[in-house]
Amino acid sequence: MMKQVMTEIEVRETARERKGLEFSRYFSQEGKSPYQQVQWETRTASIGNDKGAVIFEQCDVEVPADWSQTATNIVASKYFYGKPGSPERETSVAQLVHRVVDTIAGWGQAGGYFRTPADAENFRDELAHLMLSQKACFNSPVWFNVGVQEKRGYGWVYDRAGDRVRQLEDGERRPQCSACFIVSVKDSLESILDLAKTEGMLFKWGSGTGTNLSALREENAPLQGGGSASGPLSFMKGFDAFAGVIKSGGKTRRAAKMVILNADHPDVEKFIWCKAKEEKKAYTLAEAGYDAALDGEAYSSIFFQNANNSVRAADEFMEAVVSDAEWWTRSVVGGQPKDRYRARDLLRMIAEATHQCGDPGMQFDSTINRWHPCKNSGAINASNPCSEYMFLDDSACNLASLNLMRFTGPGGQFEVEAFRRAVETVILAQEIIVDNASYPTERIAQNSHDYRPLGLGFANLGALLMSLGIPYDSDRGRDYAAAITAVMCGQAYLTSARAAEAVDPFAGYGRNRAPFLEVIRMHRAAVDRIHGGNIPSDLWQSARSSWDEALELGARAGYRNGQVTVIAPTGTIGFMMDCDTTGIEPD
Repeated sequence: MMKQVMTEIEVRETARERKGLEFSRYFSQEGKSPYQQVQWETRTASIGNDKGAVIFEQCDVEVPADWSQTATNIVASKYFYGKPGSPERETSVAQLVHRVVDTIAGWGQAGGYFRTPADAENFRDELAHLMLSQKACFNSPVWFNVGVQEKRGYGWVYDRAGDRVRQLEDGERRPQCSACFIVSVKDSLESILDLAKTEGMLFKWGSGTGTNLSALREENAPLQGGGSASGPLSFMKGFDAFAGVIKSGGKTRRAAKMVILNADHPDVEKFIWCKAKEEKKAYTLAEAGYDAALDGEAYSSIFFQNANNSVRAADEFMEAVVSDAEWWTRSVVGGQPKDRYRARDLLRMIAEATHQCGDPGMQFDSTINRWHPCKNSGAINASNPCSEYMFLDDSACNLASLNLMRFTGPGGQFEVEAFRRAVETVILAQEIIVDNASYPTERIAQNSHDYRPLGLGFANLGALLMSLGIPYDSDRGRDYAAAITAVMCGQAYLTSARAAEAVDPFAGYGRNRAPFLEVIRMHRAAVDRIHGGNIPSDLWQSARSSWDEALELGARAGYRNGQVTVIAPTGTIGFMMDCDTTGIEPD
């Protein structure tokens, strides 16, 4: 009892000792509301289906005048809070941005992130400007759930006063904010059914999840109590069915899943072909006259349509392909060799199945873990549905993206300093969210607090390169993309180091300091491989200086976050930001 009391006293002392961050303005002006700097107009938001019927309509929607009709339709139909036609229904982008931005700024001030109330106000106005001007956007769960008056979360939360995670109490509003989850599973029926429940609750509040099923014993492997195992593919059918009937966030999009199997799992061949074989059934049904649309009868009657599948391969597998060597799968339980393949034959199967239906993809385990900054806490085994977020099992990541086209000047030049300041603002907002959100399991809540992984990315790269007259598939295009990515990631880690200096490093940093700094140095070394002659000098110098500063300060103060950047597909939020191209894709 005394130990717990002392812990709480120490936590309160630490909170009092936090000096907080100074936060200056760049985009906004003191004494002028960012909302008053916007020209507003009212429109009707309307969406029709492929048969011409109106499936959503809201009149008198207030939006910034320079937002497109597409952005208007998306924000009104997806993100406005409240039942359509009810008094609590949001009618303005200003209401939406106020709800989210003011909530996050309030959390930041209460959490000791800012040195003074003026710094918190500066942060709030800067963040509001970025959202209103379509320079940046949070992932969908933030817009769905942050600041609403009803309970929009489930499970477990971090309790700052007690410095522990606990279950969410009845009536307590702690929203689910992360779009990406990685959830582990053990080789037991209880764990498998727990995974189904966890996934269902994540889908309910608008998130996606990924799991590596390689821990599940192979089909026909003996069970301890007698009988034989049905294998991971049988359980995939159940997970797939739940995902198909639970619409993400209660909205109109389906749930998102990633399923991974290691290349040495005995069921890997069945896994490679499972989706291609099911889609052949859909082709047959379509030829017989069944509706072949995405939600039509042909595809809704087959399995494996609600997940992305990926085979996870280590360097050993790829080296076996190069040398045309044998490849053995191994039993999950005993580790003994099971089936022998030519490695090239297995890779050919992956290629042919992918050519037929788009799955499975591949994840390169050795490379992923080589760049893993928290190696001492465990390996990276899985990813989120779109495969951009890779971290420890039972972890979560809230995403945000920057619209690169909104950082071009009158002459088309990329405004590097504005971009860096936007990175600083958004990554801090994402960091503030971590301890104020809810999580579906105790372990995910604990890992989120202990490691605090974030996912800042960008969109509209293809459009930016097109506007600059730079071919996407060119050395110049790749160097430009690499430099922008280096600035974003370096500035994000620099901001994380500043937050660590002002608040604290993440709890898992101490045990991971050596591998963490090793990965930061790897990033810095990679910047030197960018050809500076292919890009503007200010962009080139910023890429170098951001990493120099991130390494220098981080080596001294640590980092607040276990990782900071990803490049997500930016589907729905890409439309909200009026992007011509999503994520890193070409025009």
